[in-house]
Amino acid sequence: MTTAEHQRSDLAESELFDWRFTALTRAGYSHADAWLLAAAKSLSPAGGLRPWTYHCLFGLLAVSGLRISEAIKLERQDVDFKQGLLTIRQAKFNKTRLIPLHISTLKVFTQYAAHRDRLMPRPASPCFLLNDYGRRLELSAVHRTFYDLSRQIGLRGPGDHTGPRLHDFRHRFALNTLIEWYRAGEDIERRLPVLSTFLGHAHVADTYWYLSIHPELMGLATKRLEQRWGADS
Repeated sequence: MTTAEHQRSDLAESELFDWRFTALTRAGYSHADAWLLAAAKSLSPAGGLRPWTYHCLFGLLAVSGLRISEAIKLERQDVDFKQGLLTIRQAKFNKTRLIPLHISTLKVFTQYAAHRDRLMPRPASPCFLLNDYGRRLELSAVHRTFYDLSRQIGLRGPGDHTGPRLHDFRHRFALNTLIEWYRAGEDIERRLPVLSTFLGHAHVADTYWYLSIHPELMGLATKRLEQRWGADS
């Protein structure tokens, strides 16, 4: 890791743990997430690795805010079970960052790793999440599986070409985090750089975008401004 990468990683680590940022990676699934995870466990082949891999992958996306490309590129060395950390290396914009895992997510990862190693004692890839051939997941296959499961549980119609996307996990994670911070009365201006680092955004302005696309966030932001103006008047 270069000096610049160490600096970015150190920034993420200090901010994450200084503000109990592990609360962002709680086991907070929506009903749709729960249906999707259950459907993933029913994938074929029943005795293969594929059901376990997709259950783990979709669960990780729901609670971490990772890009799908980052999740499927994770290697075994990037998962620190002792510290409960993921290291996202050479991600978009050439950034490296740390992602803390909630204890329940870490438990799923531990179970997955044990099952994977029993089925794939000598895999062809160093990646953490593997397909049934011991290789890294292909992005196109992940998208197809997600769309198929989305139709199976009713999130998409049989012939729909639009609907939920894998990237929506990331958007919802960011939105839910901001909404919780507003409701808790946190200083959003101060916290946004933390969320920006966590998501791997190149600029904090990229994270500000979320404030403008969600009605509840807009309402909370407006209420916060009105309270400030009232206090100053």
